[in-house]
Amino acid sequence: MITAENKKEYYEALLAKKTEYEGVFFVGVKTTGVFCRPTCPARKPKLENCEFFETAQQALLASFRPCKRCRPLSYPNHVSNLIQKLVEAVEEKPEKRWKDKDFEELAVDASTARRQFKKRFGMTFVQYARARRMGLAIKQIREGEAVIEAQLSTGYESSSGFRDAFSRIMGAAPTKLGRSHILKAAWLDTPLGPMLAIGDEKALYLLEFVDRRGLEREIERLRRKTKSAIIPGHTKPIHSIERELNLYFKGQLREFKTTLCLLGSPFQKHVWAELVKIPPGETRSYSEIAKAIGRPTAFRAVAQANGANQFAILIPCHRVINTNGELGGYGGGLTRKEWLINHERKTV
Repeated sequence: MITAENKKEYYEALLAKKTEYEGVFFVGVKTTGVFCRPTCPARKPKLENCEFFETAQQALLASFRPCKRCRPLSYPNHVSNLIQKLVEAVEEKPEKRWKDKDFEELAVDASTARRQFKKRFGMTFVQYARARRMGLAIKQIREGEAVIEAQLSTGYESSSGFRDAFSRIMGAAPTKLGRSHILKAAWLDTPLGPMLAIGDEKALYLLEFVDRRGLEREIERLRRKTKSAIIPGHTKPIHSIERELNLYFKGQLREFKTTLCLLGSPFQKHVWAELVKIPPGETRSYSEIAKAIGRPTAFRAVAQANGANQFAILIPCHRVINTNGELGGYGGGLTRKEWLINHERKTV
């Protein structure tokens, strides 16, 4: 049930377009008859003209129609038709070097493509296409092809240009590739907002909400710690976690099976193992976790280990709260933490 306090909080989130409230509430606008997501770019209504709902279905049943600007029935920041069209074009011919005339042939404005890709992937379309080409070259070199063959087959006429582009992405020259580890990064849409998944063909290394503070630093630490290059793409563990997350948000999954690569100290791994034991729908305090691992006075260290967790939802640090019953902290935002706890209680 949405309380008066909730309404005030949600209205402030609506005015500020806070991404952490995505999927937590929808707002019906009485003057227009439409309902929107919290980050809708349309002009904001007055509080007295707002009606708040926990689900899109509730808004529909209240006779509101979906907003055409923010499309509340799709996932937040769902891929646009333009992005989908360009990604498919890249996959059809990943070795292609894109020029202005290529955009014209697809009836796509190059500057619009640049902006939309930058917003969604953190890189321009040209950078995306270049990274995809480089991923193809990496695969060819790993399969035993000569560097010059990989260079030519991916459209680089100049060996120095190929080497420079390779080094910008990989951090090393192509001849040293054998020592490098490749991780792939993919954007996953969820009802609570987009998440970033990073993994190789054996395990998942990171799963975080895209708007988490400090995510860039987390990724850079991961890259350095694993001595890896991170390029766009999907792997088996990424496909696996995408399927499991869909089931989780539908309330049809209680335990995740995707293989995780845990990069942490023995103490951190001990804490994370204890977090996984907390049943869905239940919570524990930091003190209770500290006692469970045999370190009753280490509740502050437990809180720090919680914060260092790189697998949002999978290692359920959202189930850990303060001793006094308050939510405590959460990297993805307290609103998401509360939503996840309530979601699990309902599904259980």
